[in-house]
Amino acid sequence: MYDFTTELIKNLSNNVSVKEIFRIELEKAFNQLLETELDCFLGYEKYSKDGYNTGDSRNGYYKRTFQTKYGELNLSIPRDRAGNFKQQTLPSHARSDDSLEQMVILMYSKGVTTREIAELIEKMYGHYYSRQTISNITQTVQEQVSAFHNRSISKRFVVLYCDATYLNVRRDSVEKEALHIIMGITEDGTKEVLDYALYPQERAENYTYMLNNLKERGLEQVLLFVTDGLTGIREELLQTFPKAKHQTCWTHLARNVMKYVRAKDKLQVMKDFKRIHEQKNVDAAMTELVRFCEKYGKIYPKLVERLSDVTSFFSFYDFPESIRPSIYTTNLIENFNKQIKSQCKKKVQFPNEASLERFICGIVLEYNRESEERIHKGFALAQAQLTDLFI
Repeated sequence: MYDFTTELIKNLSNNVSVKEIFRIELEKAFNQLLETELDCFLGYEKYSKDGYNTGDSRNGYYKRTFQTKYGELNLSIPRDRAGNFKQQTLPSHARSDDSLEQMVILMYSKGVTTREIAELIEKMYGHYYSRQTISNITQTVQEQVSAFHNRSISKRFVVLYCDATYLNVRRDSVEKEALHIIMGITEDGTKEVLDYALYPQERAENYTYMLNNLKERGLEQVLLFVTDGLTGIREELLQTFPKAKHQTCWTHLARNVMKYVRAKDKLQVMKDFKRIHEQKNVDAAMTELVRFCEKYGKIYPKLVERLSDVTSFFSFYDFPESIRPSIYTTNLIENFNKQIKSQCKKKVQFPNEASLERFICGIVLEYNRESEERIHKGFALAQAQLTDLFI
């Protein structure tokens, strides 16, 4: 009887690597399984008299290799004389299991170059994948990126958040470039990253290009845009969706206000400023804003000047109270951007734009998968009211 432990000790004592031992044993197991398959198919074991005059018999072997994470297996595929036997141990045309290929795809999606992958695999597995072979394997990742940017979009979104984050990208040299992101919440309350695009700098018109692309893919109506204070963004967004409303992020407003305030006054000024957007309705908020400006107008005139145009300050009051905490700031998309930043720190820089595309697409797809079954806080309570707001 075969004793694997004895064989293992014997091989180790002869300086055979553990990996090679497992490769040998796996090769034996596969060949034995193939023989057993043919036995079952024919109905009798090798050399058995039960096979006489049955009309079919063994007819030798053909050779085949099969790659595994332990190395290459040399297999003998048995044949029957009638040609009816189809083994099921291995996929019909596969030359390897997919564990290595899946690792290649994962590394590629994380921004590792084909050259780096080829070198790493050679060190780890002792057999070489050419850059062209790896490129062929990783074509699925490229197709995934393309599919994301061309997929159909829901017709209606309650809110779209637009924001950019800067990442290191190599072209001729390494510089930070603006990854523009559009994230939304549907009328049923699920979150989704609709699209992302890389531009040298964050500019309002870049979001117009992205929105027009989304319109071509099915987007028809948006109730509210939420953005930071990027110059010209309100006009660009509402030109694309004229019936939508626009909300300026109150967190960004607070940051801008604090620029004009002395350190010793900041705590009290911020406390008074928060009272504005914490009011129950727009009239009470406007009253609080007037009170705030009267209190600090003489001391900090530039602060008050910054608050003179209230066009996009109070749009969130036009929506159900239960969702207001989610739509008066860009906190939702900024938290997502922090996730991107955190994961990108491991990369330091991207060797090219395509590498960044693959990396970001993986993050986005995972975020969308996790979000598709979750209703964002407050939206379940407001669903009926939100549906009535759509035309």
